[in-house]
Amino acid sequence: MKYSSVAYSRAAAMLRRVGLIWFITAAIGQLAFIAFIVAFYGLRTAGGNLESWNEKPLITGHVPGDGAGNMMFAIHVLLAAVITLGGLAQLIPQIRDRYRPFHRWNGRVFIALALIMALGGLWLTWVRGSYLSYVSALSVSLNGVLIIAFAVLTVRDAMRRRIDAHRRWAMRTFMVVNGVWFFRLGVSSWILLNQSPRWMNSTLSGPADIALSLGSYLVPLLGLQLYFVAADSSSGRFKFVAAGIVTLLTGLMAVGAFAAINMMWLPYM
Repeated sequence: MKYSSVAYSRAAAMLRRVGLIWFITAAIGQLAFIAFIVAFYGLRTAGGNLESWNEKPLITGHVPGDGAGNMMFAIHVLLAAVITLGGLAQLIPQIRDRYRPFHRWNGRVFIALALIMALGGLWLTWVRGSYLSYVSALSVSLNGVLIIAFAVLTVRDAMRRRIDAHRRWAMRTFMVVNGVWFFRLGVSSWILLNQSPRWMNSTLSGPADIALSLGSYLVPLLGLQLYFVAADSSSGRFKFVAAGIVTLLTGLMAVGAFAAINMMWLPYM
């Protein structure tokens, strides 16, 4: 039996509401992340107290005598706050529709920073040697490669005036750019739910480490693609199913944000 037009409309409306709830949940978690970056790294960097970066556990933070590495690390971390805030602004329809010049220029800055940070992350990983295992280094590098590829595709479709395709590639870029943020949420929620770092180790090469590292950007991408397919689908049932799956992912993200705020960020603010 086919869905009635009323049921179909309800399914479409539910999918849109779920997307909005996802965005609000992500925005809360990301604003908390930005506050942490400013409070911890921003104030210490502005005060010239670079050694205090190491008060928070890092793979490679401040290293005496490593001017290039320290500078690249500072740029990478501080720009994370800028690109996170800029990315959130790009996803707000009211800003996109009412302030088009800002949307365009903010988008250009977002893409430029995405490329800078992806290349910087690859440099920190393979030149500075900021990794704990080859498994974790390869996962981070794949994330960086996807950022570069998606950013290029976003710009390509914008130049060709393929606006719908441009927006979808921009949203995919948003997901992979936030891979590190999703990873922190995943690690925090895993430890909270298990009450221990189960199947994790000190080199980020345990089964849970690998799954969380790869899943930090692949799962959001799959969830986003499911949302796109459901939005385009003529099936009301499929929209309801997709809305349910995205709701589950949103719930997991909320748990991760709560855990990361209390375990990773608040203690250092």
